[in-house]
Amino acid sequence: MREHKACYGTMFHDTLHSNINKEMKGKVFSFELEALGLVRSNRLVNADISEWDDCLACPEFDHCYKFCLAKLTLEAAISEG
Repeated sequence: MREHKACYGTMFHDTLHSNINKEMKGKVFSFELEALGLVRSNRLVNADISEWDDCLACPEFDHCYKFCLAKLTLEAAISEG
């Protein structure tokens, strides 16, 4: 079995499980679903450029990034929309 860095595959937070009004943070990208009462009022997406630079310098970047995108694609495919 191949050993990976502890952060491998964590650029994005899991999009299937999130909390309202709380930052959902991956290593690089984060999002927040803001709500007032029962109404969703805003969606925020952020990127930590220093973490992105750290990822770019990593020898595992290419396949880690592909793995992260594959997870996001599957999450989008099975989400309730």
